[in-house]
Amino acid sequence: MIELDKDNFQAEVLDNSAKTLVFFSGDGCVPCEAIKPFVVECSEKYGDKIRFAKLNTSKARRLSMSQKVMGLPTIAIYDGGAKGDTITKEGMTEASIVELIEKHI
Repeated sequence: MIELDKDNFQAEVLDNSAKTLVFFSGDGCVPCEAIKPFVVECSEKYGDKIRFAKLNTSKARRLSMSQKVMGLPTIAIYDGGAKGDTITKEGMTEASIVELIEKHI
């Protein structure tokens, strides 16, 4: 899983033509920590079909705001640099994550 920050987000996600799943999480976010192992598991299972990346929003607040990430955790699919489908805390289940991934591979 690619570690994103404010310095590489543009190159790794916005300027990249590959489909990328970005897992937005933050320090001290209990729901983020709860779903993180499943996201890692998905990256191992589907990593040959879609890129997986994560961004710690606690260290990149302005970047996460510019991406309209207002709640955590958030998972977003970027395709050709464009942000597409997203799932936030309210709708995030293991099944919804798999459904999102399979829709984009």
